[in-house]
Amino acid sequence: MSTLSRRGFIGAGAAMAASIALVGCSSGGSSSGAPAAAGKDLRFVTGGESGTYYALGTLMAEHASTNAGLKVTAVSSGGSKANVLELEDKTAQLAFCQADVASYAYNGSTFDDFKDKPITSFATVASLYEEIVHIVTCDPNIKSVADLKGKNVSVGDSGSGVYFNAVDVLDVYGMTLNDITPTYQKFQDTVDAIKDGKIDAGFITAGAPVSAITDLCTSKQAYLVAIDDEHAKKLKEKSPYYNIVSIPAGTYKGIDAAVGGVSVDSIVLASDSVSEDDVYKFVSDIFNNLDELAGNNAKFKEFSLDKAVSYDVVPYHAGAAKYFKEKGKEVKSK
Repeated sequence: MSTLSRRGFIGAGAAMAASIALVGCSSGGSSSGAPAAAGKDLRFVTGGESGTYYALGTLMAEHASTNAGLKVTAVSSGGSKANVLELEDKTAQLAFCQADVASYAYNGSTFDDFKDKPITSFATVASLYEEIVHIVTCDPNIKSVADLKGKNVSVGDSGSGVYFNAVDVLDVYGMTLNDITPTYQKFQDTVDAIKDGKIDAGFITAGAPVSAITDLCTSKQAYLVAIDDEHAKKLKEKSPYYNIVSIPAGTYKGIDAAVGGVSVDSIVLASDSVSEDDVYKFVSDIFNNLDELAGNNAKFKEFSLDKAVSYDVVPYHAGAAKYFKEKGKEVKSK
């Protein structure tokens, strides 16, 4: 299948036009979509503006541009699936992605956009932290995933990893998208729709606390729907990319008990076209400056070298492998 037909799911023409325009706006950027070479601008696709990817990616890009001799521009995007497709199109050089989505794309499995159509033109830079699958609502009668049946539910933006998580979670409860009325919205749009009573609940996958959910909990009584242990274990058996976790009590205002659930790891990917030197500089700047970065966003406190080298599906970029080897960590690389 052609690249354009894959991107048709998220609107090929509009997505490509937006991508080219953004590259042209970055300092010294080119609108040609040509592969990046050493010293060229690196366009870093993240996620929605109210999500963790965008917040962290912006800080990482600014720090690397100021301190590492790179020119990195972080931009908002539709999320994991859209980001992989941008790497394939060469309209982005760096990307945030959920580990499960990266694996499906690289192996050509699971979902229509990837099944039997593997995308292998990217490599792992680092695994960073766990992203929790939140199911948020303001309806006190929605106490379990089963209660979502017949409800209006946001399952994430059409190009995001949230969609994949929603499908997986519904599946282990014996449900599909046909059992709900799905809407396809970014984090902030999901929260706004819940707040306004336009939808009943929404899936949001991100590192906790999620700013959009925090905002909702300060204005209304909100609830997190648990994924119970039985179904969490079933999900992990089906897909080993999931971790069984708990959202601690007090993470969000008014939610005073721990909520069980699942998470997936967040990773940064790089196009194979990015030079070894540029990726080495980028990953070095992150992990050599975690204390400084954590002063701007506490999520950086969750980063570690052990976590960084823990992803074993998509091989690491040569530049990342070089850095981790210097730190005594061996990874499989291209």
